[in-house]
Order: sequence, then C-alpha cells, then structure tokens
Amino acid sequence: MKRGADIIVLLRPDYQYDSKKIPLLIEPILAKKADIVLGSRILGGGALKGGMPLYKYISNRFLSYCENKILGLNLSEYHTGLRAYSRRFLESIDWQNSSDDFLFDAQILIKAVHEGFNIVEIPIETRYFKEASQVDFWAGLRYGIGILIELARYCINSKVAKKSY
Repeated sequence: MKRGADIIVLLRPDYQYDSKKIPLLIEPILAKKADIVLGSRILGGGALKGGMPLYKYISNRFLSYCENKILGLNLSEYHTGLRAYSRRFLESIDWQNSSDDFLFDAQILIKAVHEGFNIVEIPIETRYFKEASQVDFWAGLRYGIGILIELARYCINSKVAKKSY
C-alpha cells in the first residue's frame, strides 16, 4: 500500500496455488464488482482433485459451513491462500491489529462482513504434495479452534451492538 497499489494480492508461498490465476482474481475488483476476491479450491472440485487430504477437506467444509451460518454468506471456502483485496477495503478497516498468522484470513473476512464489503470467489486449482503444505494436523486444529473463537467473538459483539441502540 505504501507503493500506491490499488489491489493487494495474497499468495501463500507454499506452491499450492497457481500465480497465473492472479489476472482472474483481480478482475472483479478492477470491474468494481468486489472488494475482496477469494480463489476457491472447492468451486469446481479442485481441492480433492489437487490432492487435498480428506481430513483437511472435511475441516475446511465444516469451518466454512459455520462461517456461512454466522456471517450470513454463501461462500464455498474461507480458507484459501490466494486472495485479493481492494485498497479501499484495506484503508477502511483496522487490519494492522489482526493476527500475524493464518487466523488473519478469517479475522479480515469477519471485518469485511461487519463493514458490508462485497466478497466474491473464483474457482482455482490447487496442488498438494509433501513440500507444498506446511500446516500439520495440530497447527490446523489450533487454526480451526481459533476460527470458532473469532466467530463467537463476532456473535457476542454483534449482540452487544444491537442492544446498544
């Protein structure tokens, strides 16, 4: 953002995601149809075809279900390492005080929903192989619990905000 970028792309450096998808990823932001674009491994069945372990797939689906129910959206996936944000969005929220690990991804989407920003998805493929995925079972479990805690905070804060009117 210091360099004046209008779109900021997050591409996790674990070789799971194809950087050639970036033009498609940023297209909805350029067209002013979205503030955030997520590359979804679930749309088009790319996750399992690309070798995502079944336990990660099930966990992803469960957490995405919970997030959709609580946030009132219908996204196929919240946990992608390929995403784009508009400058307008990042300038409008307090992202600097978010987590500095994978939980950042969930926190920033919760903030986007809270502030009414538009989120869209594009289908992407993924590649899983030993060197690509660095999140082991226990780190994934901590991440999943962290997501559920963030959703609980959102629910509590939403109820408090409604009562204050």
